[in-house]
Amino acid sequence: MTVLVDSDTRVVVQGITGHQGTVHTVQMKLFGTQVVAGVTPGKGGAQVEGVPVFNSVADAVAKTGANVSVIFVPAPFARDAFVEATDAGIRLAVIVTEHIPFHDMLTMFHYGRLRGTRIIGPNCPGVAAPGKAKAGIIPNVVFRPGRVGVVSRSGTLTYEIVNGIKEVGLGQSTCIGLGGDPVVGTSFVDALPLFEQDPETDLVVLVGEIGGTAEEEAAEYIHQHFSKPVVAYIAGRSAPEGKRMGHAGAIIARGRGTAASKRSALMQAGATVADFPYDVPALVAQRLREAGNR
Repeated sequence: MTVLVDSDTRVVVQGITGHQGTVHTVQMKLFGTQVVAGVTPGKGGAQVEGVPVFNSVADAVAKTGANVSVIFVPAPFARDAFVEATDAGIRLAVIVTEHIPFHDMLTMFHYGRLRGTRIIGPNCPGVAAPGKAKAGIIPNVVFRPGRVGVVSRSGTLTYEIVNGIKEVGLGQSTCIGLGGDPVVGTSFVDALPLFEQDPETDLVVLVGEIGGTAEEEAAEYIHQHFSKPVVAYIAGRSAPEGKRMGHAGAIIARGRGTAASKRSALMQAGATVADFPYDVPALVAQRLREAGNR
């Protein structure tokens, strides 16, 4: 068992004929993912890297059994692409696209909740379960199968920390990149129960950043409901108030969303909080030894 994707995952790539869609289709296939279809309206009947292209998601689902969509469609069209996928029966949509308008994302969020489709993203690196499947753009080389779950708001930090876990001889069960926009389809609090229920995950690494209250909410959930060890890192300790750092959602406003408040909340909840990202792998190994998992 893994979280969200597994060996039965059958991916349809919306926007497969674009440069990014094509490049990452190749990488997902190299990872071992079943990429069974692509969608670009008007280009049905073509093939991209051996993957058949359809004019609509409904056709792709009907003819290939696709059950997960990875969306590379440009921001102005992303909302319609997501609605199309949802109406076709897709129940997990990984939205890599960045710069999606705020109100479009609000519409997508509520439409997905209404129809039972989980969104990962937008502006995210996706989901990967080493040895099973990847839906997104996380580099293949950073992974090794193992029992450490990773859930993160930051793309690049995810790659660095996942690779560090591999370099200390450990591996990952599932890695989820949530995205760093102000509105995302899946939060820490949504993702943590999935890892709690996963028997192949012994510990979770939580990677947060300044802005919003997602990490404080995660800390409350960890304190009340989460039984597995947690190692956390919060980016942005030196960020000045009112200045955006990286992601659209990474901004401190009127004293809220600071790295200090998030670190404090997580430590009070029992998580081990790293000072620097390169400290995370050693702390993971330490917590696993303490828990008797290594």
